[in-house]
Amino acid sequence: MREHASWIHCTPRTPRYHATIAPTRCVAAPHRVHSLASAAAPPTACSNITWHEGAVKRRDKEKLLNQRGCVLWFTGLSGSGKSTVACTLEHALVQRGHLTTLLDGDNIRHGLNSNLGFSQVDREENIRRIGEVSKLLVESGVITLASFISPYERDRAKVRSRLAPGDFIEVYMKTPLAVCERRDPKGLYKLARAGKLKGFTGIDDPYEPPNNAEIVLESDKLSVEAMAAELLIFLDSRGFLSSVPSVNGRCAQFGSS
Repeated sequence: MREHASWIHCTPRTPRYHATIAPTRCVAAPHRVHSLASAAAPPTACSNITWHEGAVKRRDKEKLLNQRGCVLWFTGLSGSGKSTVACTLEHALVQRGHLTTLLDGDNIRHGLNSNLGFSQVDREENIRRIGEVSKLLVESGVITLASFISPYERDRAKVRSRLAPGDFIEVYMKTPLAVCERRDPKGLYKLARAGKLKGFTGIDDPYEPPNNAEIVLESDKLSVEAMAAELLIFLDSRGFLSSVPSVNGRCAQFGSS
């Protein structure tokens, strides 16, 4: 059973990191509606494989980067602000000299997951693949920002279970459906309401909100800059922005994988 992480529920207040947040404010890119047809067959496990441990340890890579690898997993409805906050946070981290990678749901489907549709099976495989990519990046010391609706709790739990304790930071963008639908940056809610887009999360496909996310952000009450600042505070306080483990219990796993 995984250790329960402390839970942060962010409410409106003056951001404490004004000086560290760049004026860059990112917005979600235009979206192309993909076919909902399932294109990928379920993966078949191979038994004749052996894990080869690398010669360079994770702790050595983290010392080189002067940071600790982790994944901030942004989950929430379409239009909740996942990509916008993740992009803004990435700019702030890079300004401070940190190596990051941003994995975005739409972008991933242009390449790695271009053969997946939006059936439940394909959505599960989509998240599984991203989870494995995130694990590789985290174990190389990279601060990874993953922005995916990831509607099913069990899929997010599987990703968490694949990483070392403390490496998976779930960021729940808690935004009411009405607010997301009013924003509708990609016009998808309008298509779904008109019956032109089937299986759309929040309309005719369920979204299962996290029950124990490390961080909860209410994007209808906080500015993008304030939310990015809260995430910076979290990372700083947990020792992720330094290669030296803090005395906090969550950092005790430093160099363990």
